[in-house]
Amino acid sequence: MIKTVRSIAVGLSAAALFAGVGSAQSVDLTGAGATFPYPIYSKWFSDYATRTGVKINYQSIGSGGGIRQLSEGTVDFGASDSPMSDQELANAKGGAILHFPTVMGAVVITYNLPSVARPLNLSGDAVADIFSGKITKWNDARIVAQNRGVTLPNSDILVVHRSDGSGTTYIFSDYLSSASPSWSSSLGKGKEIKWPVGLGAKGNEGVAGQVKQTPGAIGYVELAYAKQNALAFANLRNKDGRYVTPSIASVTAAAAGAKLPKNTDYRVSIVNAPGKDSYPISSFTWILAYVNQTDRAKGAKLVNFLRWAYRDGEKSASALDYAPLPAPMVAALQNRLKMIKVNDNTNVGSAR
Repeated sequence: MIKTVRSIAVGLSAAALFAGVGSAQSVDLTGAGATFPYPIYSKWFSDYATRTGVKINYQSIGSGGGIRQLSEGTVDFGASDSPMSDQELANAKGGAILHFPTVMGAVVITYNLPSVARPLNLSGDAVADIFSGKITKWNDARIVAQNRGVTLPNSDILVVHRSDGSGTTYIFSDYLSSASPSWSSSLGKGKEIKWPVGLGAKGNEGVAGQVKQTPGAIGYVELAYAKQNALAFANLRNKDGRYVTPSIASVTAAAAGAKLPKNTDYRVSIVNAPGKDSYPISSFTWILAYVNQTDRAKGAKLVNFLRWAYRDGEKSASALDYAPLPAPMVAALQNRLKMIKVNDNTNVGSAR
């Protein structure tokens, strides 16, 4: 299983960007944040290392931790599955922060029911009532009604949720707020929820591990973690009333159904998107970077890494159950990198 903290050597010479800033002056980058994209980031960092000598050390500590560390200036970039709020942006010590979507993924409802062979169908309101403690048995009439022909056990449901500040929790609770008026008016959405029931676990890996070892458990994790742990996951009823399996295709369909506003800052949600093939708990995940880079070499390394990720890294997304970004968005984000500067003056993002 993926460990919570791992350092992987990667990098790219910035000589193409700056005279005098070459591989001999390789500067490490440090990042921290989301566990949701950690499988794909690990591969990107590893693949990138084969080409270069610069090291990127990334701590998979959860989106809340990544935002805090970037805001305090203790890392060179943050990573989050929830966009920063206006207040979080205002509190950042290093000034303006840009959001860079990297890939799209699915949060899945995973469960441990050894006697159930086929994937369960679940609606958003039923999931909300399970995680709020209103549905407590697996053979509750509302679950049975959505799963004709499936024999469900008369056993307790054990809810497993995140214990840390989590972008995955934000995506999940954003979806539940959209799908369930009662959830929206009571628990709402956020990186941290005042859970009325259940056990807490740290990281996507912690939730996946707890569900895997506990018969009767239910939790929410990023799709890659469910697949890596051979966990069952549900088909969810989408906005068009169809039960949809989480997949690259259904996440891509969700992104197509959720139109970005003009002049977007990319702090957008694609949960519960319209479209018959849309998977309802789909989301972007973001790398967060300061507009004003105080260190010229590190700013160049970060920009060049992101350029590589958009040009080459996206190609490996599907193999790890993430949906690559649409080509027009990638082109727009490559251009957005030109906004990153050093000391409010020198542009570090103009070279490709």
